[in-house]
Amino acid sequence: MLKAHNSSAIIAVSDLDRAREFYGETLGLQQSGGGDDQPLTFSTGDTTLVVYPSEFAGTNKANAVVWGVGCELRSIVADLRAKGVTFERYEMEGATFADGVHWFGDFGAAWFKDPDGNLLHLNSGD
Repeated sequence: MLKAHNSSAIIAVSDLDRAREFYGETLGLQQSGGGDDQPLTFSTGDTTLVVYPSEFAGTNKANAVVWGVGCELRSIVADLRAKGVTFERYEMEGATFADGVHWFGDFGAAWFKDPDGNLLHLNSGD
């Protein structure tokens, strides 16, 4: 039924201007639509990330978006840390933690929050 249709991530935020700066400038996503009081859209790979205003922004405590960045994980995390992004640290069995990344053998995962507290995830998968 839905397997032939594209999907996109959608994130609730409390302030569109602040979100535009974070997603556009800090994360380096290209805004592809929206503005003023309209939801913002950003191009990310072959997909779209939609950011919309909501009084419920930041209430989801699970991953909102995940990016599989492959072997670029370390460099992307370092670039984001240089821009002031703080990475979460979780205690997980079998994981080591270094420079913002949790390592499970050769697989790395990093979590950080947007200004509203939405949980964003990077990992070394493709």
